[in-house]
Amino acid sequence: MNSNTISILGCGWLGLPLGEHFYKKGYLVKGSTRIEEDLDALKQKGILPFQLELTDTTLVADQLHEFLNSDILIISFPPERRKDIETYHPAQFNLLVSALKNSIVKKVLFVSSTSVYPDLNREVFENETAPPVKASGKALKLVEELLTLQTNFTTTVIRFSGLIGYDRVPGLSLAEKATVENGDVPINVIHQDDCIGLISQIIQQNKWGEVFNASADCHPTRKEFYSLAADKAGLKLPDFNIGKERNFKIINSTKIKKQLDYEFKYPNPLAVLTDCPLT
Repeated sequence: MNSNTISILGCGWLGLPLGEHFYKKGYLVKGSTRIEEDLDALKQKGILPFQLELTDTTLVADQLHEFLNSDILIISFPPERRKDIETYHPAQFNLLVSALKNSIVKKVLFVSSTSVYPDLNREVFENETAPPVKASGKALKLVEELLTLQTNFTTTVIRFSGLIGYDRVPGLSLAEKATVENGDVPINVIHQDDCIGLISQIIQQNKWGEVFNASADCHPTRKEFYSLAADKAGLKLPDFNIGKERNFKIINSTKIKKQLDYEFKYPNPLAVLTDCPLT
């Protein structure tokens, strides 16, 4: 077992730069992708590439034993958009857990989402008991419970808000609409650099067996955020309906900031869009 070896299941928008980050820190990094054509992209970032396909009925990978020959496994792939996701996604993880029982992995970091929380019209914390409403949130909650109940490895769950940064602005399609509902509700987003920074600190500080929320400190309204996004993209500003029934949540990230002694690099999503110095 090599405590300086990290395997990343899912080297996509977040997993690929995350792998590059750990490689530059001196870790031996193994990464998986479903697509053969993407293997070279992993190599270019210093990541040992593995092709792996995980469905609800099969786990197919070249050298699966070698991929899981790590002390730490980071799982970073979202639920697929499909009608049966509430059964499909947990079934995927049942297969993965079976494989992990035959591996040396002792620590798992699961990248989850704040979609596990319903809109409670207030701040939400890690110990909320209200069940998810969205199908993807229900699937993720079941996976979280499955992983945290295992005894042969210890899992930390990090629940990220909407991911932003570089080429990704969630909900930009809203700015292309003529009218956007609930323009005065707060949004929850987090920059890619902070996602990587938080995961890095969890591993460096050995914060295992935890559940963390992770969202930027500031929560601008939909109108503020998407108006600025539309302006930067050269799109026509939509009309925002304000004053109707409001359904929202504000993700509280106090726990992770305190436990890791972490300050967000991008606490203000509006500053990310304007490329202004952060204050």
